[in-house]
Amino acid sequence: MGTIVIAGAAGRIGHAAAGAFVEAGWTVRGIARGAKLERLPAGVDPVEVDAFDQKAMIAACADADVVLHALNPASYAKWTAQVMPMAENVLAAAREAGATVMLPGNVYNFGTTIGLNTAEDAPMHADTEKGRLRVDLETMFETASAKGVRTIVLRAGDYFGGPVDGSWLDLMIAKDLTKGRFVWPGRWDAPHAFAYMPDFARAFVAVAEKRAELPPFARLHFAGHTATGEAFHAAMEAAIGRPLTRGSVPWPLLRLVGLFNPVVREVAKMRYLWNVPHSLDNGRLEALIGAEPHTPLEKALADSVAALGLDRT
Repeated sequence: MGTIVIAGAAGRIGHAAAGAFVEAGWTVRGIARGAKLERLPAGVDPVEVDAFDQKAMIAACADADVVLHALNPASYAKWTAQVMPMAENVLAAAREAGATVMLPGNVYNFGTTIGLNTAEDAPMHADTEKGRLRVDLETMFETASAKGVRTIVLRAGDYFGGPVDGSWLDLMIAKDLTKGRFVWPGRWDAPHAFAYMPDFARAFVAVAEKRAELPPFARLHFAGHTATGEAFHAAMEAAIGRPLTRGSVPWPLLRLVGLFNPVVREVAKMRYLWNVPHSLDNGRLEALIGAEPHTPLEKALADSVAALGLDRT
């Protein structure tokens, strides 16, 4: 199928994508550092590279057909300083290799104006620093596409699933399952966009195999699961086989803690996404690859809980 280099192959998106590309028959090179190299999926060729070392990134991506940019700063608080430098090095590496860049997108770009069935060409009115950074990131790759670096943005909602922690699911929603408690961060009746990692990863494979049919710069939306807190709660109860009491997030307390903790402060800024109803229109994606990979929510949650041991008693 070709060779893909996954920058950030030990992270949530990178790990899931690496496994999916291996399963589909691609040659997969995974970039990570230190102990993270040991947790790459079987079949991935591990490469230890500092993402801030442009020459090393170029060498690691030599002869790649596709470069998946799945790098993320270690915490929300480091986005401003690190997002663009890492992306610039991925861009340089892809340019040198003549590879197509694939970029996992998120919904931050649309800010509080996001709504239901958001299309790829919806206006981007980012009103947080993270949103503006994501817009700048995509703009940089769009500009580069006119100079020969083909780029595909595959956008999705909040990620969950797989063996790598760090999502809203394990950090907040399901962290107290052993106590019989389910926590929802916002309005219980507001539809919220989610992406189950194994499904999202299979979509990346399908798009990569159809990349020649796309323009030099393309944005596609992955619909995933659109669920209210009520629906997510019901699916979680079905997934683990018992009732769960409902809990909420103490946002005023988080804002207070955020005065002293930059990570918590950045988390609090994203509260709006749990109160503004939103979903993504995947019409362009399905026109390209056919039906979007889709695992029923109950099974996706059961597998996610099991993968992270969130319901151990």
